[in-house]
Amino acid sequence: MKYALCNEMFLRWSLENQFDAFAAWGYDGAELAPFSLDPAFVSGDSKTTDVARVSAAIRRRVQAASTASGVAVSGLHWVLANTSGLRLTTLDRAVRRRTADYLIALAELCAELGGSYLVFGSPAQRSILPEFTRADAEESALETISLVLETLEKTGVVLALEALAPTETNFWTTADETLAFIDKLGAPETVSLHLDCKAMAGGESASIPETIRAALGRRAAPTFHANDPNLRGPGFGSLDFAPILQALTDVGFDGWIGVEPFDYSPGVVALGRESLRYLKSVAPSVAR
Repeated sequence: MKYALCNEMFLRWSLENQFDAFAAWGYDGAELAPFSLDPAFVSGDSKTTDVARVSAAIRRRVQAASTASGVAVSGLHWVLANTSGLRLTTLDRAVRRRTADYLIALAELCAELGGSYLVFGSPAQRSILPEFTRADAEESALETISLVLETLEKTGVVLALEALAPTETNFWTTADETLAFIDKLGAPETVSLHLDCKAMAGGESASIPETIRAALGRRAAPTFHANDPNLRGPGFGSLDFAPILQALTDVGFDGWIGVEPFDYSPGVVALGRESLRYLKSVAPSVAR
């Protein structure tokens, strides 16, 4: 199995220190939040992020840090987080076009850095607003993502649509709903499902291993997020990851397992180091 660590909890660390630490802890990859690469956002000079500010010099730094550490850029996530004026579900065609253009720019950035996927979570930018219907929202999302497909195919980057629990959004709240949307899109190879443990714990009627077997047995995915329902890392709560990793092995999952905590109170070093140590300790022997 390939393990990546999501980098947003290390926002104040230099890019070089992030990659060096991930390597020291045994990670194969780094999953990057675009806002972590925007110097104006990181410094606090801007409250929003813009991929246009990720300069050629910053991109070279990421590439150099990745090469020097041996830690690959697995992909990007939090793709619309901290942006302004972008939305997947909207009746405003101009906003849809801007959102598609932004996703195109992120796909190009991801490919340039050596990554292979974009995780589309961004619940605030996809939830169905009161003024329009589910059909409106679905049509908007279909149109917006359709505009990105050519770039995804050209770059080889997969757009991974994340099923999130109803406490976070009212659109793509289960694996089945998200897969049905991908089918309506034409089920291109460049769009996949993305599963997240804390989201499955809060949104699926079946267990997490059962959901994995049913969903990823139907359609392959390039990435999977490992976290505890308490919002900390694997091993920092009561969720048993042994059957989860076994289910991933059983369906032939060969993508990236990204460690994505949200509660940093145990300390970011402990979360990064101990989450991976725990995952490797409970992984099936054939996958360690």
